[in-house]
Amino acid sequence: MLKYFLLNILLIFVWVALTGQLNYPNFVFGAVAGFFILWLLTKNSNKSEKEYFYRVPKIILFILYFLYDMLYANFQVAMDVITPNYHTTPGMIKYDIDAKTDFEITMLTNIIALTPGTMVVEIAEDKTHIYIHTMYLKDKEKFIYRMKERTEKKLLEILR
Repeated sequence: MLKYFLLNILLIFVWVALTGQLNYPNFVFGAVAGFFILWLLTKNSNKSEKEYFYRVPKIILFILYFLYDMLYANFQVAMDVITPNYHTTPGMIKYDIDAKTDFEITMLTNIIALTPGTMVVEIAEDKTHIYIHTMYLKDKEKFIYRMKERTEKKLLEILR
């Protein structure tokens, strides 16, 4: 997988050098073009070599999902700040995690902490659950389901 990532970086720089324009749209186009060129070249290879081509779209979708969640949470907190009445319903949740390694747990807690209105308060010593404080807890089961299916599951698909 690292081999294709480095080849894609090389193709990006080749594209930028050939066009002579050092700007973000040119980098993005070079990345997309390099990704599809490498995909076409490895179309008939074994499954382990194609892992890169399945993981990159998942990473991009996860980043877009996270940006949407972060913007929505920012809007929710901002509206609560500028309106005269507070609409917060704070709560603490014990959340059982599927992440096993320290890196997976760190990434999960960082994703939770970067979203406004949520904060990881404590990680259990046996690393089986974490405690999350949230400003807007209306339905505990819905929050846990959303965190499990939309955040943790997608993050672990990328990391594993």
